[in-house]
Amino acid sequence: MNPSISTKVGPIQLERPTMLASGILGISLEVFARLYKEGAGALVTKSLSKEPWEGYPNPTVIGVKSGYLNAVGLSNPGASYFAKMMSTNSSVPIIVSLVGSVPDDFIFMMEQFEKVKILAYELNLSCPHVEKVGLEVGDDPQLVTKIVKEVKKVAKVPVIAKVGLGSSDYLETVNACCQAGIDAITAINTVRAMAIDVETMRPILSHKIGGLSGTPIKPIAVRCVYEISSRFDIPIIGCGGISTWEDAVEFLLGGASAVQIGSALAERWTGVFSEINSGIARYMERKGFQNVGDMVGFAKKY
Repeated sequence: MNPSISTKVGPIQLERPTMLASGILGISLEVFARLYKEGAGALVTKSLSKEPWEGYPNPTVIGVKSGYLNAVGLSNPGASYFAKMMSTNSSVPIIVSLVGSVPDDFIFMMEQFEKVKILAYELNLSCPHVEKVGLEVGDDPQLVTKIVKEVKKVAKVPVIAKVGLGSSDYLETVNACCQAGIDAITAINTVRAMAIDVETMRPILSHKIGGLSGTPIKPIAVRCVYEISSRFDIPIIGCGGISTWEDAVEFLLGGASAVQIGSALAERWTGVFSEINSGIARYMERKGFQNVGDMVGFAKKY
């Protein structure tokens, strides 16, 4: 019998274990539909805020050795705008990423999506370069607890928390999310980093400090997934530097039930999902796994 690559992330059922990571390809329903057809199990939107945000001036994204450095500033048209766009969606599994400072921000945004079809929400508690949201929220376990508890009271679909590496122990943030009733954890976001031009002798990004993504952060992300899986009974979505099926399998063996792909799409955004899905299926057949769940956390046996 051929192995099945469908997977469950808590209450979320996915046809395939690969997802589009937030912030990579914006909020285009046309692009989301295309990537779903090409093999993505779900698509996560760019993080949306209560009001439209302009973001930072250029330069906001630069290439570094084997990865990318960005400080876009969470530019987006606002949750209300995208909710109206979503009214035409009927079949694509979309997870809406939300960013805010207090529970009321998230509740307001969720109200905008009450009449549209979405798969889940992902709370961005880990953006490394925007003040008063992201990591500044994620670094405060008490605030995280309050936000998750209030959000879970009103959410009609599952809620995921995206955590990252800030100034506090990220495992305390995960613990706060779990205690407050989160449905799943995405780990991790980009890592705070910067680059300086040696000729101009100035920071390259307009915001100076941004988030590092791509291959360089994969070992860090794998470690985080493994640690979360070892300490908490919570479904995990792995994210960070995934570009091949081997990368994806590594996250699954470490404890993730699905993975998100981001920076790899900057260089080849067609065929990535189907290639990784096919590679996972071949690996499962070779190793005798009948379903993705059999692989999840397998490395913890040793």
